Amino acid sequence: MLRLTRFAIAALAALLPAACATTQSPAPVTGSRPRLAVVFVVDGLPQRQAVDYRDQFAPDGFERFFTRGAWLTDAHYGYATAETAPGHTTIFTGANPRRHGIIANEWMDVKTHVKLYSFGDPSQFPVRHRPLPTEGTSTKNLLVETLADVMRKADPRSKVISVSDKDRSAIPAAGKAGAAYIFHEETGEFDSTTAYMTALPKWVADFNATQPARKYVGAEWKPLLPDAAYSRSLPDERPWYGEGGKLPRKLPAQGGARFNHQMMATPFGDDLTLAFARAAIEGEQLGRDGSPDLLVVALSSHDYVNHAYGAESRISQDHVLYLDRALQDFLNDLDVAVGRDNYVAVITSDHGFTPAPEHSQSLGRDAGRAEPAKLQEAVNAALVKKYRRGRWVQGWSGDMIVLNRNTMQGRDTPIAEVMKEAKTALLAQPGVADAFTRAEIEDPKVPGTPLLDAVRKSWHPDRSGDIYVVPKPYWLVTGPGKGTTHGSPHPYDTNVPLLWYGPSWIVPGRIDRPVDMTDVAPTLARILGVPAPSGSEGKPLPLETPGGR
Repeated sequence: MLRLTRFAIAALAALLPAACATTQSPAPVTGSRPRLAVVFVVDGLPQRQAVDYRDQFAPDGFERFFTRGAWLTDAHYGYATAETAPGHTTIFTGANPRRHGIIANEWMDVKTHVKLYSFGDPSQFPVRHRPLPTEGTSTKNLLVETLADVMRKADPRSKVISVSDKDRSAIPAAGKAGAAYIFHEETGEFDSTTAYMTALPKWVADFNATQPARKYVGAEWKPLLPDAAYSRSLPDERPWYGEGGKLPRKLPAQGGARFNHQMMATPFGDDLTLAFARAAIEGEQLGRDGSPDLLVVALSSHDYVNHAYGAESRISQDHVLYLDRALQDFLNDLDVAVGRDNYVAVITSDHGFTPAPEHSQSLGRDAGRAEPAKLQEAVNAALVKKYRRGRWVQGWSGDMIVLNRNTMQGRDTPIAEVMKEAKTALLAQPGVADAFTRAEIEDPKVPGTPLLDAVRKSWHPDRSGDIYVVPKPYWLVTGPGKGTTHGSPHPYDTNVPLLWYGPSWIVPGRIDRPVDMTDVAPTLARILGVPAPSGSEGKPLPLETPGGR
């Protein structure tokens, strides 16, 4: 703990102007709107992890929200593809993928068979360096407006800043009208994209000039608590863990891209992102005037940890505890910089996590890994047997199989029949709970089921594949290997924490009724006094406000 704290203090001392350390808070808000909304999106944090360690949390991190804020215990993404890009986009548009168009982290064009990245845009580039065109990003593929766009339209003086290690996390929060900043592991700097600006603001350049990532060279991640405190989690070095599955872990003694990649998968990655967020508050003077601002801090490190070791691991538990302390420090600084009664804060996540299949098997569950290549081979073999030789399956697009239109050209068999045969073949494979063809998904006469309804919310007719594959509970559709992932419509992937804090606007309390994550954007819009994004499918959350405001 001391080692991490010294690094955090060193970063703040080097990076923040003295003004941010003042002990005099700004005057309280006199109007009906907060000066600032801060949304923390912890990548890959399932609801169960935010609850299971409450007895080990610090008093003013997560616990500030549990005891002095509003906690919605039954918040879910209602769609099937629980991935990063759809999750962040849903939070800030209030829409499901069927409407906002970001159906997965990447997908395949069914006509050209070209792979498309969710926020890819070859016409744009990072501001600071000009790599391959494939690294260009923007909101080009986003089909609806975001909360940021609405705020800036309502009041151009409002500022919207988002920061993350992932472009697919930062960009949907910034929308078209805000400003997204992304940590580039190749350079060790925070950058943006030419979709937002042609040069970085001075405060960003000053931050980068300190070489912030290098402050963690040689740093050691040690368990925060004694060994006995981790008895509820799996011990280190399980056979299915990814590389480095043991604590303590020491980062390389030399910087560079490899070091930056490893650093972001530790608590130091969160510290770095939060240090940049502090610099943004000061550099942009967020929350200092009568125009409400929005700061989105998308923390990616937990996702990397859970992919490698699973949410049930001691390593993941320890990372949550470090994150809790880091949030406590940030919130305390925010109380001073903006004023405790002047802002609203939210903690949530873009998706949950599937327990590692090997762990589930040890508990007697039906679990395993269904390899996409083998499922594809089984479908192709069934179609060859039914019809004739050829490459019937083009590949995967998110959780969907794409059929090869070239193989079907000039043949008398209707594509709907081919899809039906493919579905039959898939249902015979281990680990497949259900499969839905394009015809079933798009035909309103086909009665809905919970799984089909979730798939329909993920489905976009111009971007989705031909057969959506739903794994059985505790199964992964993933290649052979270690670690675990997410992306299913099952509760462990869709149920995420949703915590709100803001004494001037939100009455504390626990809310157990089911809510949908499309409700976040319209709720923030109501609190900020702007219209909900035009594509929103959600409704304001059942949060009580002081004095019925």
